[in-house]
Amino acid sequence: MTRPRIALLNAAHEAAGNRRNFRRELAADLTEFHLPGGDHPETYDFDGVVVTGSRASVYWDEEWIDPTKEWVETAIDRGLPCLGVCYGHQLLADVLGGRVESMGEYEIGYRTVEHTGDDVLFDGVDPEFTVFTTHSDAVVELPPGAERLATNDYGVHGFRKERVFGVQFHPEYDVQTAEEVTKGKDLPDERIQRVLDGITPENYDAACEAKQVFDNFVDFVREVDVNDVQAPNTDDTVGEDAVAADD
Repeated sequence: MTRPRIALLNAAHEAAGNRRNFRRELAADLTEFHLPGGDHPETYDFDGVVVTGSRASVYWDEEWIDPTKEWVETAIDRGLPCLGVCYGHQLLADVLGGRVESMGEYEIGYRTVEHTGDDVLFDGVDPEFTVFTTHSDAVVELPPGAERLATNDYGVHGFRKERVFGVQFHPEYDVQTAEEVTKGKDLPDERIQRVLDGITPENYDAACEAKQVFDNFVDFVREVDVNDVQAPNTDDTVGEDAVAADD
């Protein structure tokens, strides 16, 4: 396998920024599905799956969320490697039996995260590294059997269960996205300005180290043979009544 075929589940309500960032960072052949727009995969004919960030919460009652969870659950059962970013991290944790809750506050801006050094997802990344974060929900209970890979004082920033990985931070963000997302938050003007003041070339350059997780995930996908996992006894498409599935 040279360039894996990856289903990009774009969960942002405004898709363009995610599309630009993930297409730039993932060295794979991407088939994009804009989940809030009603676009969703109808088969599982992919080598891997990436679920992006979103302004949604996994516990919201939006019509695309439950069908997304159902498709992702079957993809996991079929052995497809999955990577979730921010909302995607939370959705994968939820699907696997973890618990996601509101934090009652925002973590936003460039922050320091530590990883355990025990997993391929963080190969080549320093034990303490800089990331851009923006979220008000968190994985407060890991799925049964999952391993915590990265944390900071706000909680879980990375986990793995078998072929499923999640990261709470945004390794895909460029400066433009960080500024746009920050300006769009319903936060006090003073806090927004502090975050904007921290979006500097130096902080962005430091955060680029975390982009290594994308290369590591793609390498992992290349090495996985999905045929060694028994596919569930189900049709190869989601049901006709399924409507698929910003920070």
